[in-house]
Amino acid sequence: MDKAKYRRGESGHSDGHPSYMSKSSHIREVVSLTDRKFDVTTLPKDMQRVYSHLEEDYGEEYALLFVFTMRTAIELHRAWHMTLLTSKILQQVKDRFKIRMTWNLGVIRLKFRVEDGGYELHRKVPYDYDSEYQDIYMKIAVALVEGHINVHEALIYQTETKSGTHTARSGLFLRDFPGRLILYPMQAATCAVIFFGGDWMDAAIAAVAGFVAGSVEYFLSTVGGEAKILIDIAAGTATGMVGGLFYRFHEPNCLSAIFLGTLYWFFYGTAFVIGLLEIIAGELETGVTRFIAVSVKTFVLCLGASFGMLLVLKNPSATWLESSESCGDINLDTHWWRIPLYLACSASALGQYRFPIILYWRGLAVQLAAYEVQYQVQKYTNEINGAENLDAAASNVTGAATAVVVAIALSYIVDKIRAFYYTKLLLRDSGETSCFGNCTYKVISNFVWLGSTLGIGKKEDLVKLQLEKKLRQQTKELADPQNPRTEIKLAPKEESVLLDTIIGGQSLNIWAILMPAVYQLVPGSMIAKLWFNSIYPPPLIENTSEIEGTDPPLYYTTFEIDAANENIFSNLMIISTSLALGLIVGFAIARTFALILYAILPGRISGKQKRADDRLAGMYTAEDDDPQTDDEEEENDMYDDEPDALAGTGLSGVFAAAAAQRVLKSMRTTTDEESQPVTAATAAAKMVRNLRAKQAARAAAEGETTQASSSVVLLSGAVDKEDEEEKEETADKADSNVISTYEKLSS
Repeated sequence: MDKAKYRRGESGHSDGHPSYMSKSSHIREVVSLTDRKFDVTTLPKDMQRVYSHLEEDYGEEYALLFVFTMRTAIELHRAWHMTLLTSKILQQVKDRFKIRMTWNLGVIRLKFRVEDGGYELHRKVPYDYDSEYQDIYMKIAVALVEGHINVHEALIYQTETKSGTHTARSGLFLRDFPGRLILYPMQAATCAVIFFGGDWMDAAIAAVAGFVAGSVEYFLSTVGGEAKILIDIAAGTATGMVGGLFYRFHEPNCLSAIFLGTLYWFFYGTAFVIGLLEIIAGELETGVTRFIAVSVKTFVLCLGASFGMLLVLKNPSATWLESSESCGDINLDTHWWRIPLYLACSASALGQYRFPIILYWRGLAVQLAAYEVQYQVQKYTNEINGAENLDAAASNVTGAATAVVVAIALSYIVDKIRAFYYTKLLLRDSGETSCFGNCTYKVISNFVWLGSTLGIGKKEDLVKLQLEKKLRQQTKELADPQNPRTEIKLAPKEESVLLDTIIGGQSLNIWAILMPAVYQLVPGSMIAKLWFNSIYPPPLIENTSEIEGTDPPLYYTTFEIDAANENIFSNLMIISTSLALGLIVGFAIARTFALILYAILPGRISGKQKRADDRLAGMYTAEDDDPQTDDEEEENDMYDDEPDALAGTGLSGVFAAAAAQRVLKSMRTTTDEESQPVTAATAAAKMVRNLRAKQAARAAAEGETTQASSSVVLLSGAVDKEDEEEKEETADKADSNVISTYEKLSS
């Protein structure tokens, strides 16, 4: 870094105070970082082959951007299976870097095509919900799009994330077996009581069944390979055997509460609602496929539980119907522990979704708000109209909408508070911070220290605080004319922590917080009830009536279908569809409120905010694949306010100048000599706006490529010259310089 330039005030103040970074600058401008390179040999063989072809034809950066986009799609799909939002994130990466790439995100199978189908790769990605990874991978993509990191750093950070480098010790314990086993009995016991009408004895039995089912999954997952396909049927059978044995040798229990509470872990209720959301958004193929897949897999679980009962009971059908008389003994309205019990259940769900423990309070806040609104609305409408399907739909719409609104509002508030913390960590405070900012930083710092000490936070978070002090001290030394320091250098470990700070400073992933709340609202158990009613048909309702006018009296008996138990599929559709609509309503409310604020508050909406809004829309709308629309979007200004975007990817000013040359050359096809000056002016303006020619000139002026800088200056000067012949001569000279520089760079 140029120390003299730093002292002139380009990075600081002119009043003699130590100059830090302005809010519009970036810490990379202060610290001298090593040139870290991603090792492409760690990629799968097929991806390496495609990379080699792309690298040979278009350069390393373009090839790595394809690799990054594909890896991002795979890991986001594995972590949440939210195809709508994943497509939106991929589209932003594609638009930012002009990658000629398309994809098809199915329920399980993913297809990626690059260079108009010249290369196509397939991947099979199973369900594996992961709130932490989906949050990290989205933040990596956002940091790359915003120009805060380059593609090598993005790929390296992805690799480190997969290896667990950026996960707290507590998260690593709950992320996989055997530590994960403690969550199964906790979720089974709490769900049996809070959702399915069981009592405390049922909860204890469900805890035992949950531990057994979890152990079965642990064993089959360890065996791996083809054994994994047996997890659902084996877990269901183990649950049925445990519940049946307790019923046989103990007092009667509520088997439905035990089974549904235990199998709650294995249900795919979230995927069911996402499938309906995809259908509503227009992704019919994916939505319908997901709908059918979830229904069939749930049936496998229920059939397995029935097989388990068959192995230990003489008459499982009669036992199932008899056990229903032992359900619903606890009236939750009359007990103070209803909400604490629900929070315990929600905490187990957060653990299942691999939510970072230090952030549990965020997830629990959204889950509690959604549950309580749903519960109270359902209770209120039942008192007025009785138990009707429309009342259930109303409670689900309001509950889901509340979850969305609270998640977005909470994320916005937390982002604003975190801004004070990361502003100080990344030295963007210009040496001046408000009293509130200082207090906020201290509170968060103490919270980080406590979390790291207890093991629920990352060790890196504690190192960040130490690194901030080091950077601030060395920045002062760099600004001091009497100090011999000429640059700020970090150790490799410190560079990794700095990169983690930059990525961690991105906005929160709203769906990562919202997904566990949706999981607690979704009708996975309703699908199971539908299949249990198919396996054990409910008895007909018997009615005996006297025949009038008979002496002695005669009676006749009629039988009718139990509509309440037979219409499970109708209830399922009402509940799941209303939840999907509730999500859409919640996003619409949040979006409307944001538009009102934009209209009231002065100033232009930044490109960064537009991209954040675009990702928010990706949670409930499908990405448009119309090429005409894509062409029109290239002309908009979504990416025009980020001058460091190309620098963040490693694409130099020469690249921008060369691209500008091609734009100008393509626009000089007219034979009308009088229109030539206008054409040149239009080309120069288009270059400055869309290809960051100003940044290319600035980068070149700082020593990267003097010839590229002179080319841009000459090209811009062609617009201002009055003499038409001189304009043409100047423009041709600029063309020649750019072509020469670009050819040298290519060679």
